[in-house]
Amino acid sequence: MMEEGKDTSSVGAGPEPASLESQSSDSAKSTNVLTRLNQRITSVRFLEARGIERVPESERHDVNAADYMQMTLLWFSTNITANNIALGMLGPISFDLGFVDAALCATFGSLLGAAGAAYMGTWGPASGNRTMLNLDKVVARYFMGYWPSKICALLNIVIMLGYGMIDCLVGGQVLSAVADGNMSIVVGTIIVAIITWAIVVFGMSIFHIYERWAWIPQLIALFVLVGSAGPKFDTFITSSGDARTVAGNRLSFLSLCLSGAVAWAPAGADYYVYYPPTTKKWKTFTMTFLGIGLALVFATLLGVGLASGTFANADWAAANEVSSGALILEGYSGLGGFGKFLGVLVSLGLVANNIPGTYSASLGFQVLGRYGARLPRWFWSCISVIIYTACALGGRNHLYDIFENFLALMGYWVTIFLTIALEEHLLFRRPHRGFDWSAWSDPSKLPLGLAAFTAFVIGWIGSIMCMYQIYYVGPIAKLASDEGADLGIWVGCSWAMIVFPPLRWLELKQFGR
Repeated sequence: MMEEGKDTSSVGAGPEPASLESQSSDSAKSTNVLTRLNQRITSVRFLEARGIERVPESERHDVNAADYMQMTLLWFSTNITANNIALGMLGPISFDLGFVDAALCATFGSLLGAAGAAYMGTWGPASGNRTMLNLDKVVARYFMGYWPSKICALLNIVIMLGYGMIDCLVGGQVLSAVADGNMSIVVGTIIVAIITWAIVVFGMSIFHIYERWAWIPQLIALFVLVGSAGPKFDTFITSSGDARTVAGNRLSFLSLCLSGAVAWAPAGADYYVYYPPTTKKWKTFTMTFLGIGLALVFATLLGVGLASGTFANADWAAANEVSSGALILEGYSGLGGFGKFLGVLVSLGLVANNIPGTYSASLGFQVLGRYGARLPRWFWSCISVIIYTACALGGRNHLYDIFENFLALMGYWVTIFLTIALEEHLLFRRPHRGFDWSAWSDPSKLPLGLAAFTAFVIGWIGSIMCMYQIYYVGPIAKLASDEGADLGIWVGCSWAMIVFPPLRWLELKQFGR
């Protein structure tokens, strides 16, 4: 596993001397106190001091087979979790899909989204920059331009905090069910949040160690769940509605599963910045794809199975009325105390999903501007945990609505960005020019971003016109079926794909960059 070195010159070390001279003596004294406090905290052993700075090649390490395997284990641990089981439940429960339809949509949607996240992961070793930092410092400055990239950085923070909210909420539901309701969902949610905070505040080294082993108890617990609950899966349920309605629901659920996987794309390279530039891109892609894809397929299929059982099993249906976490625990019924122990493992497994999102969100806050960059990563980690914990407590009775609306909406912009990035890479960079990573801070050598921003906005317009959510149904989505179908990802990507190449060609011809 790759360990990272300490960098006591990281962000959060306080303002420059010149700025201190312009402040009052009281302000300067306050700043010095905060600086000393930050230096004392970052001196704690194993706590990562580095923030958004690029990792120089001198601090990176040789890569071997174990490091490539670490990529897969990291992403497998992150996604073999209860929140993705709850995502799979939406197929039969919310979209009225049969077992086969829901299983196929979950499988192919998850794999397609995993491919997008794996592609973005390949940029970490190449540049030494985090992806969202790439969105401000490297990759997206080349794809989107300087200012438009900040929009993506802000949206990534929303994704990561949203995932934190869902993780804490599902974990709280399972813990509450284990305690037979004697522990409230509020208390369970806070427990998951505190454990996440205790790990993520230390940064990358502890995070990699945790993710290397976290998948083992999760996989054991879920294999037992398959054996315990599998006989009660109803694989014979069929999709409800006429042909147009079923087709629309299939597409909507596939898009939702795609969104759940591709949401990792903006953070895909955050965890590879200590890998050397010689790291093989195809190996990085393959190992990341396997980690995300295998975990999500297994978890969502398990969710589809649990949801199918609610149609024929009254106890399961009653548990689902309480919460998705209660339904997961009901799958262990008959195992007594051992089943409750496994339920605790499943609930705490959500920490593995929550840690990378919180880590990336804390870096995202630093990206937004110089004021955010002055505050250290550990501080923003604390703020991130507080924000999504409060949101989870406020939305604890609306998990399915949060899943359906939040994931789909975030999937729109991520897939549009991926489309622009792929076209810039394959059509305009690869044949003629590569990426000069040393020019990341020189605006005169970076694209203006006019073409990418215009394509991004046009793609968003297409997504809005074709989205199908509780709060809004686009005019085109209404035409797809009687109950609507979520076409946002597909139309948004296609519109951006069509308009970006000619606009980028004009931009290069006019400005040469």
